[in-house]
Amino acid sequence: MEIAGRYTLDREIGRGGMGAVWLGTDQVLGRQVALKRLGLAPGVGSTDLERAEREGRLAARLNHPHVVAVFDLVQEGDDHWLVMEYVDGLTLAELVRRDGALAPDEAAPLLRQAAEALAAAHQAGIVHRDVKPSNFMVSAEGQVKLSDFGIARAEQDSSLTQTGLVTGSPAYLAPEVASGQMAQPPADVWGLGATAYHALSGHPPYEVGDNIMGALYRIVHEDPPRLPNAGWLGQLLENTMTREPADRWPMAQVQDFLAAGRLAAGTGTRPRQAAAAAATIPEAAAFADGDVGTQVLPPTPKPAAPVPPPAPHRRRGGLGWVIGVLLTVVVVVLFLLFAWLFGAFDGDGSSSGSSSDPRTSSSSPAPTKSTPAKPSSEAPDPAAQEAAMETFATNYVQTAVDDPKVSWAQLTKAYQTASGGFGKYRQFWDQWESADVTDVSADASAGTVSYSISYAGEDGAGFDDVVTLDLEPSGDGFLISGARSG
Repeated sequence: MEIAGRYTLDREIGRGGMGAVWLGTDQVLGRQVALKRLGLAPGVGSTDLERAEREGRLAARLNHPHVVAVFDLVQEGDDHWLVMEYVDGLTLAELVRRDGALAPDEAAPLLRQAAEALAAAHQAGIVHRDVKPSNFMVSAEGQVKLSDFGIARAEQDSSLTQTGLVTGSPAYLAPEVASGQMAQPPADVWGLGATAYHALSGHPPYEVGDNIMGALYRIVHEDPPRLPNAGWLGQLLENTMTREPADRWPMAQVQDFLAAGRLAAGTGTRPRQAAAAAATIPEAAAFADGDVGTQVLPPTPKPAAPVPPPAPHRRRGGLGWVIGVLLTVVVVVLFLLFAWLFGAFDGDGSSSGSSSDPRTSSSSPAPTKSTPAKPSSEAPDPAAQEAAMETFATNYVQTAVDDPKVSWAQLTKAYQTASGGFGKYRQFWDQWESADVTDVSADASAGTVSYSISYAGEDGAGFDDVVTLDLEPSGDGFLISGARSG
């Protein structure tokens, strides 16, 4: 399909309250663009569409590196299309859904870039009116571009003052906007604070569901929610998510605070102190866009229910790593000594021992999911199989505490899906500073390995559990296909 004799539509890449967004090509300039079809929501008349077009033109005049540029506004038949810069990346909402809640030092650079864009917009007399995670486009390099400048006003006017419908989620609306007033710059400040809340917690500040009016009532009448683990960004939440617009920081101060806090992270200065001096530090607003993710400090959410296998993000101290290596060496040495004593290396790979312990039995179990038949004529020795399973389980837990991205790859695809995705998996393990495994016991015939585990957090809190993993062979090792606790 061709739009205005210049743009072609390739595929739909998104959908919002105002219409669908397509990836297209500008045939004149030979570049990719994003085209948003401005549809009409129920109760929206031509006046609202004219307002959206007018504000689209206003947004096009805002030239900023952290704003999705608006190139054109065209009409094809009865349809109106907004032609915009195409950003190859994820929205902040998608990023959090994929990776889980962000640590303060992960979220701050993203928020800072958006604050710079919003401060410039306010200086130019432009109010965004729809600041929320789904309007933060984040590139693979960590650059943020804020989208939908000026377009959301028509949505909010129609939804809150004309029809009673809310287009999109109201979870990020400022109290005055939720009560029906016109959005002003302080509403954008609230929206940035609510977005910070989502990034730090992994969920919106207000759960809306089907009870939209109930959510709006809570926003207007109840004290804003707070996060106990927001770190130095707690001060940002307190000064952006406050019910009275006059009590909120102006966006320029939000920008200075985020920049000063980033400086403080590298100098040891407290963010509160650094924020006061930010105006006198030229570097406070001059960080490279690609600094996102250079330091990963995981959050510490409390799990709804302890789930053993999911992997974390924290690093243990050097002593824990040494103990893990020594434990692995001891297990291997004991296994070799055991195999030698019972004739495991008598030339044919079979055991000559007569112990009743299944690990030394000379009979091989029937092939199961964890001990499938091999192309060779010999089935795997159960003692060797179980020793390998026990070593795998011990190393898996240590890896999960050290680097969840690595341990996540040790789950089957099906179990990754059943675990609720990497974000949930990471959130579980991010709480623990250490997880010590004892009493490891494998059953080759069942394809399972069980162990006792003691979780411990930085604050000394933790709990003990007994975990059973279901293992599947994969190459020379295993993958986890399931887990049970208790």
